[in-house]
Amino acid sequence: MKKQQPELFEQHEHALEKEYELCPKCGCELQIKNSKHGAFLGCSNYPACDYSRPLVVQEAMDEQIMEGSSCPECGNELAVKKGRYGIFIGCSNYPACHHIEHQHEEDEQITCPQCNSGNLAHRVSKYGKNFYACDAYPKCKFVVNHQPVKGHCDKCGFSLLIVKKSRGVEQLVCADKKCNQKQE
Repeated sequence: MKKQQPELFEQHEHALEKEYELCPKCGCELQIKNSKHGAFLGCSNYPACDYSRPLVVQEAMDEQIMEGSSCPECGNELAVKKGRYGIFIGCSNYPACHHIEHQHEEDEQITCPQCNSGNLAHRVSKYGKNFYACDAYPKCKFVVNHQPVKGHCDKCGFSLLIVKKSRGVEQLVCADKKCNQKQE
């Protein structure tokens, strides 16, 4: 006979489904329900009562003015704001002025190996992934997904190396996709 494996949460599987609050509209019990947008609290008397509210209330971040700072473009004060990609510092006179403070990195500029005129700049995709692209885009479309380092490939002589992590160990690798040679 085959021994049956115990299932995870088999006894208390629905323990989190109960919420003992009452609906403010009809007085029935509220339950945790799921939708494509995530979990929420909804009335158990659903088609008759359509009350629902978010399960977790997130704090709204108001614009915070930075005292003593000034926008280099228009002279108004700078403010801490929350946008699509997170928190950033921008001009408080937004519709009229589009200035955004960028984090200045101390790293040296790395010239693009494809066009030799632009520099590689750190970018973040709309999905939150980091990549490095030539700042001469759309003329040059060179992109690498790993941090670039100045240097030359021992095998093919390509003028850029990238840092790749493999099993927790960083290695320098040729940035040319055709070569991809590990460096000493």
